[in-house]
Amino acid sequence: MATVSGKKLFVGPRFRRIRQQLGLSQTQMAEGLGISPSYVNLIERNQRPVTAQILLRLAETYDLDLRDLATADEDRFFAELNEVFSDPLFRRIDIPKQELRDLAELCPGVTHALQRLYAAYTEARRGETLAAAQFADRDEGARFEANPIERVRDLIEANRNYFPELEQAAENLRDEINVPAQELFASLSARLRERHSIQTRIMPVDVMRETLRRFDRHRRQLLISELADGPGRAFQLAFQIGLAECTPAFDTIITRAGALDDTSRRLYRITLANYFAGCVLMPYQAFHAAAESLGYDIHVVAQRFNTGFEQVCHRLTTLQRPNARGVPFFMLRVDNAGNVSKRFSSGTFPFSKFGGTCPLWNVHSTFDTPDRLLKQVIELPDGSRYFSIAQMVRRPVAPHPQAQPRFAIGLGCEIRHASRLIYAAGMDLDNAEGTPIGVNCRLCERENCAQRAEPPITRTLILDETTRRMTSFAFSNAREV
Repeated sequence: MATVSGKKLFVGPRFRRIRQQLGLSQTQMAEGLGISPSYVNLIERNQRPVTAQILLRLAETYDLDLRDLATADEDRFFAELNEVFSDPLFRRIDIPKQELRDLAELCPGVTHALQRLYAAYTEARRGETLAAAQFADRDEGARFEANPIERVRDLIEANRNYFPELEQAAENLRDEINVPAQELFASLSARLRERHSIQTRIMPVDVMRETLRRFDRHRRQLLISELADGPGRAFQLAFQIGLAECTPAFDTIITRAGALDDTSRRLYRITLANYFAGCVLMPYQAFHAAAESLGYDIHVVAQRFNTGFEQVCHRLTTLQRPNARGVPFFMLRVDNAGNVSKRFSSGTFPFSKFGGTCPLWNVHSTFDTPDRLLKQVIELPDGSRYFSIAQMVRRPVAPHPQAQPRFAIGLGCEIRHASRLIYAAGMDLDNAEGTPIGVNCRLCERENCAQRAEPPITRTLILDETTRRMTSFAFSNAREV
């Protein structure tokens, strides 16, 4: 019997997640593993432990790295719980870190529920009108829904940012079209016209104004602003084809998510259509092969697929296909004020859900060096090390006198994968000094950081009018309890 530290191994939620990511029913999974569907059901409900034999068969049959699968979600869930229970609301409750890790491993559903409840509490505390109204609603059956953006982000994370149904649909489409990347726009336009009676028109900015894409249902026209560049125009066509041809797949994925309010459902559908569009521009097999052969040289990959830097970085976080996995990247997009507008992860990086990012991470420095790609080894307080690259991007073109939108894209992976990247060539990764960063200021307990924007919520602030330190905040070494 498979055991961990002498305990029987119950991995129901993880086992179910693996099956769903592979797009298999319990019956299909049972056939592949040589066991009965009822046994699969019992494993997923944690009523039977999983044996070492089944784990090995699972790894061999579906080419799974069980080490990664056994830790990635638990690390993320633990980081979420640690963030929640660091709030001053719980300062008098001393919960050992090991208990939080046990909860994250054994009860991921409870972890998710606690995170959503805390998100609801946070929004209500901030006085958001809609959140407060929903929170106060006493009607029978009413329930609070977290911010729909965070809700959909949770769903993307739950699927490890990988949707095999959409990957296959996009590859089928590219096989049918069978044109090089430079001719994709014309071919997608023809498909919309011939199959869906939708005409594509590139429109002047004075007609489109602030809109990049608009579908006119009555005239059956897809209008795209002239401000969109070539990759952006092809992406918008692929998005429209996704809405026209992938509704059954979208519905299946959305139904699998469980109960959603209307706003979250709509946003999830748009997110899935965006995912499909990225797959069409960069079909999985060809993109994965190119990324591997080129050492993940983002600029060259972008040139080969006629896409942008951000599009390639986003796509790299989705390479989770069994038998053809890429480097497990994480990615985020921030503006020059530090606001995070995108975050995706196929690895274990502990993004904060309730704050920004560490200013010592050089993703923020890209605004000072707009034409340079920056690289950095970073180290979190727990000793985990990552390799990251960052670059500023401009998109889309803005007419004068509007400000040109600028964003910084950060892409990284665990240090153990960095040797596969061309950006780490010649570096002694084992001995490279890592920049000490935190998840964000409110959760980071590093002392004497001149970049600190606020004291850690887990420590007591020390005020002394006789002393001015390099950092604006001094705090005790003892945790608040």
